Amino acid sequence: VCGTVNDLAMKGARPAYLTLGLVIEEGLLIGDLERILDSVAETAAAAGVEVAAGDTKVVERGSIGGLIVNTAGVGVVPAGRSLSSAGVRDGDSVVISGTIGDHETAIVVAREELRVHESISSDCAPLNELAEVVLDACPDVRAMRDPTRGGLGTTLCEVASRSGVGITIEESNIPIDRRVLHVCEILGFDPIYMANEGKLVAVVPGDASERVVRAMRGHELGRAAAVIGSVGGRPGVYLKTSVGGVRPVVMLEGVQLPRIC
Repeated sequence: VCGTVNDLAMKGARPAYLTLGLVIEEGLLIGDLERILDSVAETAAAAGVEVAAGDTKVVERGSIGGLIVNTAGVGVVPAGRSLSSAGVRDGDSVVISGTIGDHETAIVVAREELRVHESISSDCAPLNELAEVVLDACPDVRAMRDPTRGGLGTTLCEVASRSGVGITIEESNIPIDRRVLHVCEILGFDPIYMANEGKLVAVVPGDASERVVRAMRGHELGRAAAVIGSVGGRPGVYLKTSVGGVRPVVMLEGVQLPRIC
């Protein structure tokens, strides 16, 4: 539900309706199915969307690992609103709504049954309200993206490629939970490629960046918002490290962890 709502919101749409398709493996516990559907209903209500249609199929035991959930969504884009990565230009700023990598880190800790001193929770959340906050603060937002599969690094590479610009991000400005950082260090993962399910990246005119950050911080999902980079220079994405170096950021090939979003 969050993934579909967020995809619509990143295009400037106000999500309205979802479809829900379930492929159920023979032998799935009814209690588990009920718990999942309760979560779907709760999240849809929180996002203000209606599950308007759905379908189910049952497949043989051992074929899919339990359950596959598929959603599609419909939203309305207000007149005059147009967001596209192709509109990003030199002088713009890159803003993120909060800490990166929480979702994938939470999944890998649970999946690999890692022992950690403090629990790590996924950031999974519907972003449509926060997206409206950003657009109210700055109607001239160039582009918005939710950095899911491939994380912040891959998302910014896609934006830079689409617009033909250069983007430089400051490592010291990127908010990262220390627990996420510690897990990444242990496993050899790069935090900028870790998937998120409740974060928003916006490219806005440079003179609007602080205004957008203040607006984000006024919303529950944007408390740790920050300006993390700028647009300009040679095409591509570059990370200015905390020790003063600069390294290129490339698209993530494959996935660090499969089946996470």
